[in-house]
Amino acid sequence: MSRIPFPTPETMTQDQRSVYEKIIAGPRGTLVGPLRAALHCPELAEHWQSLGAFLRFRTSLAPRLSELAILVTARRWNSQVEWYIHAETARKAGLAESIIEAIRNGRSPEFEDPNEFAIYEYARELQSSGQVLEATYEKVLAQLNTAGIVELTALIGYYTMVSMTLNAHEIPLPDGAKAPLLPAGLSASGGSEGHGELTVLAPARIRNAMTHAK
Repeated sequence: MSRIPFPTPETMTQDQRSVYEKIIAGPRGTLVGPLRAALHCPELAEHWQSLGAFLRFRTSLAPRLSELAILVTARRWNSQVEWYIHAETARKAGLAESIIEAIRNGRSPEFEDPNEFAIYEYARELQSSGQVLEATYEKVLAQLNTAGIVELTALIGYYTMVSMTLNAHEIPLPDGAKAPLLPAGLSASGGSEGHGELTVLAPARIRNAMTHAK
């Protein structure tokens, strides 16, 4: 159960309803996730939904690369709702199931595509230390160009904010959905006590060459 109530169409103020109608008329088609909390502050929700719609749907990044970076972020922060939504979107975008499962289980994902490898490592390094190694940065810059690497960094930052919002307010999964992520530091039989720790993201590998990320 969420720690805060959520506005409904029946209880919304005029300002809240105005933002709500923009959200459901846009590419999301529904009010889900952190926007349910942000709607308590309509001005925040207005900017939030606009920025989120751009970063999710209108950047120059290929959808599978965007979704890969989002999954890295969701796994780092153990964000159940974010993972639940974006794992399915990543599948539809063409990201291999073996990669999705490796990230979900905290293992080293193995990539055939060097571009996916570079995106994963960029997101992993940024989430792990707040910095990106020069070699990783140069690989992604060569792949995406300047505008693309700026978009990627903003995407990772935005979904970090999303993760924190979902986690802090304990925004629930859809009815009947099982939590897809086991928080780091908790065993499968550990029950619901505690929230574990941030997930340590494993370095990726390239298939055949089996080159470990630095």
